[in-house]
Amino acid sequence: MTDQETRSSELDDGLRRSRGGFMSRLRGALGGSVISDAMWDDVEEALIAGDVGATLASNVVERARRADTSAGAIAAVRRELQALLLPRDLSWRLAPPGTQPAVALFVGVNGTGKTTTIGKIAFRLERNGRHVLLAAADTFRAAASDQLRIWATRANAEIVSHAAGADPAAVVFDALDAAVARRKDVVLIDTAGRLHNKTNLMEELSKIRRVIDRRLPGAKPETLLVLDATTGQNGLAQAIAFHESVQLTGIVLTKLDSTSRGGIVFAIEQALGVPVRFAGVGERAEDLIAFDPAAFVAALFEDAA
Repeated sequence: MTDQETRSSELDDGLRRSRGGFMSRLRGALGGSVISDAMWDDVEEALIAGDVGATLASNVVERARRADTSAGAIAAVRRELQALLLPRDLSWRLAPPGTQPAVALFVGVNGTGKTTTIGKIAFRLERNGRHVLLAAADTFRAAASDQLRIWATRANAEIVSHAAGADPAAVVFDALDAAVARRKDVVLIDTAGRLHNKTNLMEELSKIRRVIDRRLPGAKPETLLVLDATTGQNGLAQAIAFHESVQLTGIVLTKLDSTSRGGIVFAIEQALGVPVRFAGVGERAEDLIAFDPAAFVAALFEDAA
């Protein structure tokens, strides 16, 4: 099985709730041979219910109605939704080969699964032959370092941590030093969960970025927001605010398998112009997968004729 076929299969399994939720309603609205205005209204409502967002749902329906529907209205809607997702190079890697360690900074509010996500990505990278070091820069939550240490053991990765309450930027500096000395490929940095409107915490992230720039000149760290798919439009508001504060380079969407409203993916990519890089579709370490737009849309429309 190719990598693309694997991603398609994993997304297919993970999107069962969305297919049985808003997508089932959408397919039902477009199932007839003649599509009335009322049916198009139902499609728009289905998209809104799926967390696509009111304005975006209206735009999708309007474009689909004007489009060539010779292949069917469902196909027209599918084309318009596919067009909302950002083009990307599927060969993209979180940690491309280089002369110095690649760095990824993970941010988000509490409860999104940020630390678990970092552990799963470490597991994925180590399994693919990369050498990972974890930086436990969430020094405010008592159990954060312990939780990350468990994942480090599971992933066969190394970890750098300080005592509770230590300066997170100092943890990052020491982690980068250790990564260079130990010839690590990638450093994954866990940060304290924070609300986007807490100015002091946002300043802390800026300080960490300055430490990275100073210790690894020329480095271009990824800044990944870990977002809970079940929070819907509230999560989108968080993402917009984080992007304005720290200039995100990607999204990790957790719990995609736990929501019937997977349309939030379209809303996020359109609102931010930032790609979803990974999607969580289960509890196992292997269930955090690289996000493939074509596979995502195909999985949503699997039961559509």
